[in-house]
Parts: sequence; C-alpha cells; structure tokens
Amino acid sequence: RYVGKDYSSAQEQMEDEMKAYYNQNSTGSPAQSLSIGQLVAVHAEEEAWLRARIISLEDNRVYYVDHGFTEFVESNSVCSLQKQFRLLPFQAAKCKLAGLEAFCDDPVLVKAVESQTCFKIFAVEILEKSDIPLLVLYDTSGEDDININSTCLKALYDKSLELHLQVDALYTNVRVTSVSSDGSLYCQVPSKGLSRLSEILQKLEDYFLYKQTSEFNVLLPFCGKICLFLSKGKWARVEIKIIHTRRALDVQFMDSGTVATVKVSELKEIPPQFLREVIAIPPQALKCCLADLPPNTGMWTPDAVLWLRDAVINCPEFSMKVIKQDASKGIAHIYLFAPENFPDMDRSINRQIKNADLWKHQKDVFLSVAPGGTSSTKAIGDAVSALQLSSGKLEKSFPDSGREPGSAVSAVDMPPPLPLPKPGDLMDIYVSVACHPGHFIVQPWNELNNLYALMEEMILYYSRAEEKPVNIEKNKLYAAKIGDEWYRVIIKGILRNGFLSVYELDYGKHEFVSIRKVQPLLDTFRRLPFQAITAQLAGVKNQQWSEEASIVFRNLVEKKPFVAQIQAVNDSTNSWDRKIVTFLVDTSLPHIDRWIHDFVSQSLVEFSKGD
Repeated sequence: RYVGKDYSSAQEQMEDEMKAYYNQNSTGSPAQSLSIGQLVAVHAEEEAWLRARIISLEDNRVYYVDHGFTEFVESNSVCSLQKQFRLLPFQAAKCKLAGLEAFCDDPVLVKAVESQTCFKIFAVEILEKSDIPLLVLYDTSGEDDININSTCLKALYDKSLELHLQVDALYTNVRVTSVSSDGSLYCQVPSKGLSRLSEILQKLEDYFLYKQTSEFNVLLPFCGKICLFLSKGKWARVEIKIIHTRRALDVQFMDSGTVATVKVSELKEIPPQFLREVIAIPPQALKCCLADLPPNTGMWTPDAVLWLRDAVINCPEFSMKVIKQDASKGIAHIYLFAPENFPDMDRSINRQIKNADLWKHQKDVFLSVAPGGTSSTKAIGDAVSALQLSSGKLEKSFPDSGREPGSAVSAVDMPPPLPLPKPGDLMDIYVSVACHPGHFIVQPWNELNNLYALMEEMILYYSRAEEKPVNIEKNKLYAAKIGDEWYRVIIKGILRNGFLSVYELDYGKHEFVSIRKVQPLLDTFRRLPFQAITAQLAGVKNQQWSEEASIVFRNLVEKKPFVAQIQAVNDSTNSWDRKIVTFLVDTSLPHIDRWIHDFVSQSLVEFSKGD
C-alpha cells in the first residue's frame, strides 16, 4: 500500500467511517444473493469493517482489496458495500521486486521477502509502470539506506560456500585484489567458494564463445542488480551500486571489491540457465584492514594510498593472520605478510608501513587530520570563518560574479563564450540555483542535453583515470568530483587542511571539496561553453532581501524551467562575470502565464519590509 494523504490516510479515514456506519446499520444492510467478484463490507477483528471482494462462495473466502490478503469469513459478517465507500481506489497494489522474478517460487526467498518486508514502511523506486509494477524497495529507517531486493537475494547464497575468517587463524595463498581510498583492503582466500566461482565463470566463458553477447544486453539497470562484465578478457560478477545517467553507472566487482564506473552497454545479463548457480556463490572478496596502524580518522592522501597499493597489489600472494573481526562493519583486522616474511611480525606489511617515512607525520597520511587532531568538519568550519561568511549568507563572501576583482583566466584555457540573448529576446531557461530575486543562476534549456552528455563523458573518464596529485592554482580551471558527479570548476580559494573553495561553472554553485577530488580539466571537456548565467529578476526594485523572502523565492523558482524575457545584458570577458536582468514567466499552467515578478512585488517585498 502507498503511504500518503491520498492513499493510506484516505483509507484510514474511510475505514473509520465504515466502522461508524456498519456498527449502527449492520443488521439493516446484510448482503443479498452473493456472487463471485462482488464487492462487500466485511466485519473483521476488533470492530473493524473492511472492503473485500468475494472470490469463493463454497467456503465464503474473500480478498481484502485494501490489504492484499484472503480470509474465510462467516456469512453473517458480510454486508453490502455502500456507494460512498466505493469512491476510493483499491489500496492494495500488487507488485514485483526487481531481480527476484526468477526465484519467486523458492520457499527460502519467499520467507526472506516476508520477513524483510511485511508491516514495514519503505521508500520505493518504480522501474517499470505496468499493471504489476516492477519495484526496488529501500529501508530508510536506519543510518544507511538498505536495498531490500539485494538483501533478499542474499538468502539464496549457498551456506556451504560462505567463508568465515577465524580470529588468530593463519591463512596462506591470500591475494589482495583491491585497496580503497580509506586504506581498507579486499582479499581473496582459497576456499570452496572460490573454486566453485572459477568453475562457473569458465562455463560462462565457454557459453559466450558460441553466443552473440548482444542478446544479453542489460536493458533495465537498477541498484542491487547483479550482472556480468568482461574485464581483461575474463567474465566477472558485478553489482550495480550507483546509476549516474542512462549511459554511465558505478559497479562493484563482487569477488575483488573494486569499484569502477562503466557504460551500461558493457554489462551483460546472466543467462537464465546459469542464474541460480551464479547467484548462489557468496561474494569472494573479504573486506579487511591492517591491524595496529594509527587510528584512521578520514580518507587517506593519494600518496598514502599509492604507497599501500604498490606494497601489496603487485605481489601475487600473501599470508595473513586475523587479529579480530568487526562484525558490525563487516571488516577483519589482519596482519599481512609476504610469503618469505611469514610469520615474522616485524617484517609484516603492517610494520613496514608503520615504519615508513610517510607515516612519521599523520598529515602525510590522512586528509582530515590537522595539527592538534582537528577534524575535517571543524577544518571546513574554520575555513568558512576565514572567508568571513556573515549572517549565513554565502554570497557575502563571494561576489555575485563568482570571481575576485583582478583575477583572470587565460583566454587559451577557456571554452567559447555562451551566446547571450539581446534585450527583448525570449529564451527558454532552467534555474539551477536561486539565492534571492537579486541573484540566481540560469542555464539555457536547449543546451541541457549537451551538458548532460558532457558530464556523462567526464564521469566515465575521471572514474577510470588513475588518481594523481594535481598542482592547484587559484583562478584556474579543473574537474572536481562533488557527490557522485564530476563538474567543471574554477578554484576560488586554497584552504587549510587539504580543502578547496570552488565555483561550478555550469551550475553556478560554490562548494568546498577535498584537494584529492580535483583533477586537470582536459581540452575535450572545454569545448562546450560554460552554462551558468548569473541573473537578476526584472520588474522589482533591487534591495536587501530578508531570509524569509529568499526562502520563498528559492522554493518558487529553483530547479524549474521558465521562459525568460530579457530586459538588459551586462557582458564581460569571463563567463562568470556576465549577467542578465530578466523577467521570468511560468508557462506550465494550462490557461495562464504566471509572471514571477508580479508575485515577488506583491508578496515578497512585504517580507523584506517587515524584516
């Protein structure tokens, strides 16, 4: 059932009205001559009355149309369903959970779905709208969102193939498959599961020799879906983790732990005859961290990660000793040894790294550790204070233009300027950021597809490119990873503790990013003009806008399309210095155009006067 005003709330109100009506009138409205398919009101437990459909006359079985289950009922508990209780659509909606369709008759899976889902509230992603929609469910009640489809699929793991590391146990022929940016490792340990995986992947390789792999293209990707990916000539199991665009997504290799950005076209469905075998093998990559190193308080610097990768990735095998298991985080604390050094603790990888020059100063290892143990959050706060952000208004520290007086970027580095409309012209635009009527950012609507295509290419390139230290200079152009996307930015400030203040040249936002998330901006990504245009609303007096007025204006226009009627244009050499003064017209209503400056003049000006 869907939760909300027009769904669960409306149903509860209707059932309260049914209870009041039938408790008074049940003797006066018994159902006459019942028939299969007939809608009725049924007296259920605790004086409740529910809508139901007759599905069997022999045993008086009914289906509760708002709750989705069947029940045998006494004939004297059934009444005619009055007209006023037929207005609300049936609330029990049948659906399918994506990725589980092939196993819908498996009692183990059915039990897992029931235990994970019944009587709980979820966020739902609808992948395919149909009579029986295809869904992904997310449990958002905890600190992290849990993909229920993916969780239920784990119930099909073959328990005999699971590997549980034992504390104080020694393991040989261990292979380190991946090193993450927080210093954690993924390892493969010889096991029955790893042998079984090799067998099934060889079967798949033999199968695809005689098949067109295009038959198995993934047409409907979703988070948690398990697919096949051809890596270095070998098929591997991957799980989709993040979908960036229709073309680009992030996957995690289930058996090495590596995360990569790939094209949707590179993923393949698991052939049906191999599906159960492939799903049954638990992931063979075990997450570990090196024991007894200084406490990890944040992301490692690129130099520290490269040091660790060089130390472990190129070695074909290791031995390891498990010191402890952190079940809550699913990570094992280990000592790692090159075979010739096992089991000499002083010659372990742990001790080698601990004694390396790199580790003599924590600032060389952890990005977010400042002298005196300052955390990254406090460091950003200090940086913000240093920039004199007053009254919580970002624009007071950054001029509307997004640049400092006297700063400049070489014309050679710049893409061609975005053509600006002339006064009086009409232009379809999208408002990406809105501070207040005197300062907001628009993008040309007809260029948005080109911008999205560019960002897809940036995601694919930078997510695969090797991470390297970058020489950072103010007022220079770079690519920066903000959230899960890559943006074209200009550096506005170099802050303490490895953070930068940047301005997004296509979206007009100011952000703080870690220096390790900034890379050179390739020439191929400089061809599209920067898309952010600074704007001011025409038809209203320029003034100091109150916080309340700014919030109302932001909710009114941000992330929405409009028609802009240009009143004035202030051109400049740098794209972020250009500014338009424009009317905004909302044309989304069927019979009337709404001029935003009229609303601002009548409503928001009063807010600011009151302030």
